[in-house]
Amino acid sequence: MGDSTVTTLDGRKAAVPDPVAADPGRGPLPRLRTPRRPRFWFEILLIAVSYWTYSLIRNAVPEQRAEALRNADWIWQAEHALGIAVEESVNRAVNSVTWLIIGMNYYYATLHFVVTLGVLVWLYRRHPGRYAATRLVLFATTAVALVGYYLYPLAPPRLMNGGGFIDTVMVHQTWGSMASGDLKHMSNQYAAMPSMHIGWSVWCGLTICALATIPWVRVLGLLYPALTLVVIVATANHFWLDAVGGMLCLGFGFAVAGVWYGRLPYALPQVVPARL
Repeated sequence: MGDSTVTTLDGRKAAVPDPVAADPGRGPLPRLRTPRRPRFWFEILLIAVSYWTYSLIRNAVPEQRAEALRNADWIWQAEHALGIAVEESVNRAVNSVTWLIIGMNYYYATLHFVVTLGVLVWLYRRHPGRYAATRLVLFATTAVALVGYYLYPLAPPRLMNGGGFIDTVMVHQTWGSMASGDLKHMSNQYAAMPSMHIGWSVWCGLTICALATIPWVRVLGLLYPALTLVVIVATANHFWLDAVGGMLCLGFGFAVAGVWYGRLPYALPQVVPARL
């Protein structure tokens, strides 16, 4: 960007400041919307406080058991009407293969956090110019999910009355869900809609696919949310429609970042100048 020129009435050319280049210095809002190199200490503090706040609010939502069970029955009937109610079959089929379902229990409990943090670290190191905008997508997605937990309590399939689903963590005595076994009192069991396992995993997958340069890494990025979808259904922690809710929340997150930065996060410059 540089100064443009206009021709005056006497034929001489005068420089006119480029409006895009001039905007960042005119006030605090444009400066906030300008991509900047993230500060390590600030990001660590922000992520820690944000996750603590997310957990606090999520678990503070009233566990409205009767309403959550009614909503689960409605979701199950709706899926039957749509012809996609195969969660029970998947749950029982995978549960019959002990090593597979145990692996999925641990997948459900760990990779949701490990992969998401790993992608954030990768963005911070390799794509600092896109980091803040992509992080904003994740935060906005999670924030709107909290609204969903409050407005629409939903029991997961494994807690349905007479649903025939198997709580795979309880059956196999594995550490695989904050809402099963000895950990069930530490987490709201009726916050299944939307699924943030899907919201976060699709965020990870899209980010890796859009920004990674190695083809097989991009393929893994696309496979990760697909496998996560199988896991959340096989372990009876979510319905298919919970996954749709998670993707709608992610769409909201991208919309927020797009409005704030004026473009998709992946279209921002990879490297930006250091903060002064």
